[in-house]
Amino acid sequence: MKRSLLLGCISLFVVAVFAQEDPVLMRVNGREILRSEFEYAYRRYAERSNARLSSKEYAALFAQSKLKVEAARAAGLDTTSVFRKQQEKCRTELVESYLIDRQVMDSCARAIYQKMGLKARSGRVQVMQIFKRLPQTITSRHLEEEKTRMDSIYRMIQNQPDLNFNRLVEIYSDDKQSRWIECLETTSEFENVAFSLAKGMASQPFFTPEGIHILKVMDREETAAYENVSARLMERLRRKEILDKGTGAVLERLKKAWQYAPNQAAMEELLAKGRTEQTLFTIDGQAYTGTMFTHFASSHPQAVKRQLEGFIAKSLLDYESRNIDKKHPEIPYALRESDENYLVEEITRQKIDLPAANDRAGLATYFKFHSSDYRWESPRYRGVVLHCVDKKMAKQAKKMLKKVPEKEWADKLRQTFNTSGEEKIQVEQGIFADGDNKYIDKLVFKKGDFDPLMSYPFTIVVGEKMKGPDDYREVIDRVRKDYRSYLDTCWMRELSESGKVEINQEVLKTVNNN
Repeated sequence: MKRSLLLGCISLFVVAVFAQEDPVLMRVNGREILRSEFEYAYRRYAERSNARLSSKEYAALFAQSKLKVEAARAAGLDTTSVFRKQQEKCRTELVESYLIDRQVMDSCARAIYQKMGLKARSGRVQVMQIFKRLPQTITSRHLEEEKTRMDSIYRMIQNQPDLNFNRLVEIYSDDKQSRWIECLETTSEFENVAFSLAKGMASQPFFTPEGIHILKVMDREETAAYENVSARLMERLRRKEILDKGTGAVLERLKKAWQYAPNQAAMEELLAKGRTEQTLFTIDGQAYTGTMFTHFASSHPQAVKRQLEGFIAKSLLDYESRNIDKKHPEIPYALRESDENYLVEEITRQKIDLPAANDRAGLATYFKFHSSDYRWESPRYRGVVLHCVDKKMAKQAKKMLKKVPEKEWADKLRQTFNTSGEEKIQVEQGIFADGDNKYIDKLVFKKGDFDPLMSYPFTIVVGEKMKGPDDYREVIDRVRKDYRSYLDTCWMRELSESGKVEINQEVLKTVNNN
C-alpha cells in the first residue's frame, strides 16, 4: 500500500516537473498549445520574415492562424484523402531532407541549372491575347473581314498607348486567360512572337493554325537566379538515379550511427546459394534475417548481390526514419506546421480566394458601395472616335450607335459601313483621359486642335464623360484585391467572435525565440 502510494506520488511529481518545463501557453477553442510549440513557430517566423515582432505581438497572429486551423477542422478538411496524401508526402520529403547528402544534391541541381541557361529561349513569358478562332473551312471573304477587324483593333492600340488591353481582351477575344509559357509549350508561330516582344509590348496581328492573334507580353522572367529555382530543381532531382548518389554517403553514416554489424558468413552463404536462414546483419542490436531478405527479394527482382545491397540500404533508411524523431525533436513540430499550413491555405481558398475571384454578384455589390474609391483624378471619356468619308455617313453612324449596346459598336460599324472591302469609317474605341487622343481633346475636353484626315475629313465622337468606371470589370484586379481584403476582415471578425482564445501571459513572458 505504502509502495503504491509512493509510486503514485513519484508519477505525479514527474508530471508536474514536466509540465513546469513545457507549460501550456495558450488554449484555442479548448485545444492546448505548449510553450515549446509556440517557441518553434516564433523562431520559424523570425527566420522567414524581416518583421521583428515581440512575443506578445506574434501571439496574436499565432492565435488567428490557430482559429483558422480550427475552422478547417470543423469543416472536415483534416479528414479528406487529399489531406492524408499531403501528410504522407510531407513526412517522406522531410525525412529525405535529413537523409540525402545535400552537397551531392546541390551539385546535381547546379549542373541542371547550367544546362537551363544554355537554352536558346530560356525563361518564360506571361501573355494575354486578343484572339479570334478561325475554322479550317473559313471563306476568303470572312478571313479578310477578320483581318480588317484585327488591324483596326491594332491601330487603336497603337494610337492609344494607355488603352486598357484587358478590357479589349474582355470585349473581343475568344481567349480571355492570362498564362505563362515556356519554350516548346505552344506552336512555333505563337512562340516566335511571344519571345520576341519586350514586357508591355503588343504584337501586330498574326496567324497560327488556330486563328488570328494580337499578343501582349504582360511580364517575362529570364532564367532565374539559382537561389530562386533551387527548390524546384531539388524536387526534380527526387529521382532514383540521383537519390542513389545522394544516399550513398548517408548509408555509411547510418551504419556507424546505428552500429550496423554484418555477418559475413551469412552473406557469403546467401550469395552462393541464393538463400540463408542465418541473421545477415544487425542494426542497433536488432536482427535482420535471411527470411526477411527473402520477403524483400520477392518484390525486387534483381541479381542477389543487388538485392542484398538494396535490402541493407532500405533497412538502414527505414530504421532511421522510424527513429528520426528521437534524433531531431523539431520534426513533430515541422510536420504539424505543414499540416496546419495546408489546412489554413485550403480553408482560406474556400472562404476567401474563390469568392474574391468568382463571386460576380459579390464583386458587383462591393464595387457599387465603394465606387468612389475607384474614381479617376480627372474625368475621362468613354466612347468612340469615328473618322468618316462624308458628313452624311457620320450622322448615320451616330444615330445607329444610339440603338446598339456599346460592346457591339465596333462590329456593327464594320458590318454596316465597311462591307465592300473599302474602309469608309475608321474606329477608335476606348476610355480616353485628357491628353490620350487629340480628337477627344478637341471635341470633348475643348483643348488643342487637329487636322482632319485627308481620306476621312469628318471626325465625330460618340460616348459620354465619366468620373470613374461604371462597371467593376473595368478595374477587376483592384476590385478583386479590395474585395478579398474585405472578406478576410469579415471572416477574422467572425472567427474571433465565435472562437475562444486564452493566453497565459505569465508563460508568454518566459518565451525564448533564440
